[in-house]
Amino acid sequence: MSRRFLGRIHVLLLCCLVVAAVIIGRLYLLQIIRGSAYTQRANEQFSDPQAPLPDRGSIYFTNKDGSLVTAATMKQGYSLALNPTLVVNPPALYSTLASSTKLSYTEFLAKATKAGSRYQPIATHVEGDGTVLVSKQMPGLIVSDDRWRYYPGGSLAAQELGFVAYNNNDTQQGQYGLEKQYDPMLERGSDLYGNFFVELFGGVKSVLSGEAQEGDIVTTIEPTVQAELERQLQAYDDTWHPGLAGGIIMNPQNGEILAMATSPTFDLNTFGSQQNPLIYQNALVQNDYEMGSIIKPLTMAAGLDSGAVTEHTTYNDKGCITVDKKKICNYDLKARGVIPMQQILSQSLNVGASFVATQMGSSTMRDYFLNHYALGEKTGIDLPGEIGGIVSNLQKPQQVQYDTASFGQGIALTPMETVRALSVLANGGFLVTPHLVKQIRYTTGLTHTIDWGKPLSVLKPETATTVERMLTQVVDTSLANGQDKRAGYSVAAKTGTAQIADPVNGGYYPDKYLHSFFGFFPSYHAQFIVFLFAYEPVGAPYASTTWAPPWNALTQFLINYYNVPPDR
Repeated sequence: MSRRFLGRIHVLLLCCLVVAAVIIGRLYLLQIIRGSAYTQRANEQFSDPQAPLPDRGSIYFTNKDGSLVTAATMKQGYSLALNPTLVVNPPALYSTLASSTKLSYTEFLAKATKAGSRYQPIATHVEGDGTVLVSKQMPGLIVSDDRWRYYPGGSLAAQELGFVAYNNNDTQQGQYGLEKQYDPMLERGSDLYGNFFVELFGGVKSVLSGEAQEGDIVTTIEPTVQAELERQLQAYDDTWHPGLAGGIIMNPQNGEILAMATSPTFDLNTFGSQQNPLIYQNALVQNDYEMGSIIKPLTMAAGLDSGAVTEHTTYNDKGCITVDKKKICNYDLKARGVIPMQQILSQSLNVGASFVATQMGSSTMRDYFLNHYALGEKTGIDLPGEIGGIVSNLQKPQQVQYDTASFGQGIALTPMETVRALSVLANGGFLVTPHLVKQIRYTTGLTHTIDWGKPLSVLKPETATTVERMLTQVVDTSLANGQDKRAGYSVAAKTGTAQIADPVNGGYYPDKYLHSFFGFFPSYHAQFIVFLFAYEPVGAPYASTTWAPPWNALTQFLINYYNVPPDR
């Protein structure tokens, strides 16, 4: 057998393999990637839809074992309409359709007998198989295939997920939350007959170049943890009746958000029933607040890291001091005498935090707060509408601005911004990027794990360890007089009670507060940081009263749910 003949055989075999690959690829595209769309197109043949049916990628929660739970998907069903010119027996027709429409008999009859009309809608988003009604051949009944966005969890992570609604161009788009943030990826095109090679190689190019393409998104939200956080917030709301309550549970090591929520919330499947559209916004990234004493650990860390103070430095606490003609006092106006740095955190002393700020000086404190902790900047979380905090007071020359900022007054931060900064104390001194999405699963079959960047070192590891130890002592000896100490586990925490500014008369309201509480555990090599806040709770002046019970409940829940081993 000649070499030329063998060469021709090899060429022929290669051509066959290429053709087979193309056929297999085309079948994969038709049956796997586009299969549901073609099925949908076939189903639409039993009636003429008024407009192209929407399609959209899915959003998933991630269980602690790595399995996925659907958070947002498309639901299949049908819609009903009437052609009054063809309806023969309206009462009989209503009797058949009563379970499929919310219309009363009177409303139905008005539509069924409307003169001069050939199309009267009577029901949308009806679950089930519309072909059953088609087979009954009822005169005047129009059955159309229908498809709509569905959220199995109802209100679960509502502000984080967002929803889909019509815009001004009569097309559906993601509104708020992840639906808006990842709309270009979740949105589905309607061209089922595009060039296979263009789709295949174009998709690969898009993945490699980072361009948006169609896909599903996988979030870091753990649904059971999310549900527990929302349950605790609702219980808090029922007890203390704040204007708003919220919480964030995050892995401080990598910025993965396991849960975040606010109360009140709403059901995503009936979002249109809400009277106040502000409920759709996510206050955790779109509102800023004066956070109060939970900022004191950041002040202490900056003082220690810069060398302005040490853990054993003492100062004479007089209860009140005057700085730039402004009076700064401890919450109870009482003096403590000569005491070490630990007591600033254990007793939450404003005068002590002011002492640390003064020892640092304005330029050093400004550098730590604005450059190390990145206060005043957006965190980069993958949610729309994020704002940065208001920290302009740290650009002013007066020392009093820095002294008040040292205990969380005079500067306003978003809750997410606050959590990112506090995480520095829980992870050895690194600034991470909080995020909700960890993976994109493209319709081409490729999967992309999102790189959220390398954490930035902003504190010496020994500084973080020192503050971890100090905050652990707060829980062991001071918080509820040590009653919140957890057997077998090291827990670090701090409360905050901030006065709320009076925008009309200036200064602060005498009886309105923001309560906050943050902590992380285990204290060393923390797996979780938990942050809680409430705006204007009613009936208790201090956060230690209102937030300690739900914070303890969440801590115990996480320990049990994740089987966290004891570290003591």
